[in-house]
Amino acid sequence: MKHHIPIRFYEELNDFLSTDIKKRDICVSVDKGRTVGSLIKSFGVPDSAVDLILVNGRAVNFSYALIENDRVSVYPVFETFDISSITKLRDTPLRDLKFICDVHLGRLAKYLRMLGFDTWYENDYADKKILDLSDKQKRILLTKNKKLLENKKITRWVLVKQAEPRRQLTEIVNYFDLKTSANPLSRCLRCNGTIEKINKEALGHRVKPSILKKYDTFFCCTGCDHIYWKGTHFESMMRWVEMVLN
Repeated sequence: MKHHIPIRFYEELNDFLSTDIKKRDICVSVDKGRTVGSLIKSFGVPDSAVDLILVNGRAVNFSYALIENDRVSVYPVFETFDISSITKLRDTPLRDLKFICDVHLGRLAKYLRMLGFDTWYENDYADKKILDLSDKQKRILLTKNKKLLENKKITRWVLVKQAEPRRQLTEIVNYFDLKTSANPLSRCLRCNGTIEKINKEALGHRVKPSILKKYDTFFCCTGCDHIYWKGTHFESMMRWVEMVLN
């Protein structure tokens, strides 16, 4: 016996669909007893990309057996909204804003660090290393590679659509509503370590005498020990950060 079921995928889940069925109701015929998880997978949408399934407005899990007149709505991973009271797919939504960028997004990683967000990146990481770090450290994967998202380890991700790094940053800032949580220039652009103020007297020979004479405030990375100061580069970066956030 067949059931006729309308299903709709929302937001970035449409990236997994063919053009002719994106962003609209899709009417399908399913066998009696078929699970909603099996139906979702048949469209090429991985479990890890789904954070909420509603059937007739009620949250269900992947094992829910579909019946006639069911209407299915499938939503992507929620990072900016707390759906812990309704989702049936995992204990709590994964919303801790720590990022890892794939090897194609180095400039985006640097920009996110500039805004103060914990962002891991290495330009020689293999896909397996990226997936392992995202899983073990609970980092949101930022990628342009759809294939990476097929791995069941990935529970938090964004498929970056923009090509130009500054547009990518705007895309991520808007997606996660980062404007109010940014802490500009609090992380090292080189290694992602946190930056702390350091006494000028403790610098010794680590900074040129001309720089020591010109500036009074200095900072040190807790990760790679790199020294920063509020020179003209600092002022230009702050102007750019203000433009992004405003």
